[in-house]
Amino acid sequence: MVFVRSVLFVLALAALAGPARADNVDIGLHSSRAAIAPGERFTIAFRETIRQGWHTYWLNPGDSGEPTELSWRPAPGFTIGEIQWPAPTAIPFAMLVNYGYAGEVLFPIEVTAPANARVGSTVTLTADAFWLVCSDVCIPEEGTVSLTLPVEAQGRDDLEWNARIAEAVANLPRRDSAVQAAISAGSPARLSVGLPEAQAIRNPRFFAFDRDAVQASAPQRPRVGSGGVSFSLTPGVDGNLGEGALSGVITYEAHDGRAWTQRALDIAAEPGAVIAATDAQPAVISADYALAALEGKQAAAGGPNMGAAVALLVALALAFIGGLILNVMPCVLPVLSVKALALAGGAHSGSARRHGVLYLAGVMVTFLGLAAVLVALRSAGAGAGWGVQLQEPWVTGALALLFYAIGLNLLGVFWVGAGVQDTGAGLAARGGDVGAFFTGALAVVAATPCTAPFMAGAIGAALTQSNASALLVFAALGFGFALPLTALHFAPGLQRLLPKPGVWMERSKQVLAFPMFAAAVWLSWVLTTQTGPSGALALLALAVALGFALFVARWGRAWMAAGALALLTTTAFAWRPLAGVEMQDALAAEPWSETRVAELRAEGRGVFVNFTAAWCVTCKVNEAAALSQPRVLEALRANNVAYLVGDWTSRDASIAAVLAEHGRAGVPLYLYYAPGEDAVVLPQLLSQQSVIDAIARER
Repeated sequence: MVFVRSVLFVLALAALAGPARADNVDIGLHSSRAAIAPGERFTIAFRETIRQGWHTYWLNPGDSGEPTELSWRPAPGFTIGEIQWPAPTAIPFAMLVNYGYAGEVLFPIEVTAPANARVGSTVTLTADAFWLVCSDVCIPEEGTVSLTLPVEAQGRDDLEWNARIAEAVANLPRRDSAVQAAISAGSPARLSVGLPEAQAIRNPRFFAFDRDAVQASAPQRPRVGSGGVSFSLTPGVDGNLGEGALSGVITYEAHDGRAWTQRALDIAAEPGAVIAATDAQPAVISADYALAALEGKQAAAGGPNMGAAVALLVALALAFIGGLILNVMPCVLPVLSVKALALAGGAHSGSARRHGVLYLAGVMVTFLGLAAVLVALRSAGAGAGWGVQLQEPWVTGALALLFYAIGLNLLGVFWVGAGVQDTGAGLAARGGDVGAFFTGALAVVAATPCTAPFMAGAIGAALTQSNASALLVFAALGFGFALPLTALHFAPGLQRLLPKPGVWMERSKQVLAFPMFAAAVWLSWVLTTQTGPSGALALLALAVALGFALFVARWGRAWMAAGALALLTTTAFAWRPLAGVEMQDALAAEPWSETRVAELRAEGRGVFVNFTAAWCVTCKVNEAAALSQPRVLEALRANNVAYLVGDWTSRDASIAAVLAEHGRAGVPLYLYYAPGEDAVVLPQLLSQQSVIDAIARER
């Protein structure tokens, strides 16, 4: 059988230039009737038994994929209906969400026999099937199914398949005329459904029939009330939710007294106001639900209010402990060393307590400010997390220059005059009330690249909670971070142990400049990974210009103007790579062909080939996570590598042949031809580094 399949596979590639035979999905065609009568209407079922770890797709496949198709061969007189689609399940994959099936699934189809069918004859129903099956790779497969039935004066049931098909039909989503649904325009749009006993359900989800109507990967934030259930929907390509009718399926789980059972309802929503009492509280999202992370685990099964309270308390405790530990993380110690030095100088002046309160205020204000920004980004749909600002090259560069300037200040290269005491690095380095407050603020900024033990879980929980709960978690994190140094200000016994001011303070201050320089060096390295050599060169040039400007400013106004001019001139040339502007242009891609590959290789150029398809989930993830990233684009440009795309969305004989040549039955396939070398096959799951290494490795 394996040999026969192999032969058929090769023949299919050569003759049909199409998909593979069915190796991951076993298919069949079955009837509820063992024999049919003339004019009878009966139900057949197309069966898919899907290999473990793989899945096929619903009518609307979601972010990526293609639904199963059946092409019926002529059966004179017989009327064969459309596929009736069982309710799908959501299948998350990286940042995508698809809709489909796993395990065994039956697709019921209504068939009507002709009234003049001859008793004693037989009829054969045959269909050519095409489907897409995916795991971490997507493979289009095909097969043919047939069903032969006798025609008798009195039809009779099939003993095996009648009950199974009847169950499949009973479980199909059905429309209930008593259930009202409305779609309301807004940002987001609100779909509300008058579902009885909605407060006793969990894990509700809406699946639109139209692929372009609703963004599949967006959270729907389901809410329930005595009047039903409602969803917050993000518009898809069409972008006009609420302006017209919206049809689809809602699925949910209901408890039957013994266990949770899956339910599905076909709905048609008309534009209108949100149905009353459908958004009283968040719907219960169970921990084992496939989209629990996407929906933020709004509540725990079996006790939403208590579970949420316990989860919040745990997050607060983790945040407080994480804040305490954050004080000893490498990126925070340089700033806290400066504060400790200032405390040693002020412990005997009577102002220590006031400075402790101001340091605490600086920490809390900055922590809550960053938290508010993260919450706002999350609400807007951005993927925001702790240290998100360091994903921006210009912020990384600015912080590196800030630490560099503080180091110069500690060495005495410059001092802050009366006119600019409230700006730049001098705010943190300056003594007194302002210095105390801004030291707390700078410590928080310095802490954002670090994630102390216990802190990651707390922040992750915060960004999946309500806005108020998220702010509470960040407040606990900030309080834990500020507590040790603040407590020192209020402990006279400990303060008396601190040495009195003297020459040692000036020397210590100069020594502490070097941790600041170390922090600047580390941030420069981070910037190099973001922008490449051009960004690092720009930052170093700015550092030289900044150092010059700060150093000569003390010599008088003319020198101050010269330093400012040097800094402005350098900035004019350096801002583009620091802002990542040069990385914004998309890499030009050419359509793949064997002829074009040969031409480029003859020119001595490297060639990177991406065999992809619009329905390939893994392809889209790889393109978003690796192939479109600045580091990869820069590596391709720097090495003059041509980028070719082989699009297998539609059947293509030449692409199928290349896939077979490299032992692949489906996409993605990534090939890199180094100048003068044969093709190297890259992994199906790409990382930025794997692409860069393939291009840069020595031959």
